[in-house]
Amino acid sequence: MELDRIEQLLEKYFEATATVAEEEVLRSYFLSDNVATHLEQYTPMFNYFSQAKEERYTKQVQVNPRKNIYKWASIAAVVVFMAGIYFNSSTVSSDNLEEVYTAEEIASAQEAFALLAMNFNKGTEQIYHLEEFEVSTNKFLIKQ
Repeated sequence: MELDRIEQLLEKYFEATATVAEEEVLRSYFLSDNVATHLEQYTPMFNYFSQAKEERYTKQVQVNPRKNIYKWASIAAVVVFMAGIYFNSSTVSSDNLEEVYTAEEIASAQEAFALLAMNFNKGTEQIYHLEEFEVSTNKFLIKQ
């Protein structure tokens, strides 16, 4: 009778319909010494689950990943700066810009840069609002 109940619970377990209490009955059965021979193949699995349940993650979890973003952004800025210095020798000097480009092309480039700067400033304003939201949210989440 007991063996039939264990087999039914095992079937429910593999169909993912067993309750927590039924899983606990299975776990205690397979951790005992009187497991039926045709069910011994499941013993290592339940032993592993019992051992894995006791494992704990003990390493320090980084709470503020924003510092890593600043590190990577500074590294990227240095790389861009170094690439600019390396390729600077092949660019046209500012004295010759009027000779290479027409006044219309220079004006359109200046207009494009002004538009880019305006949109960039809008984006940084949105980031400021997000930072303020994070600070006020952390006041409620982290009790100080």
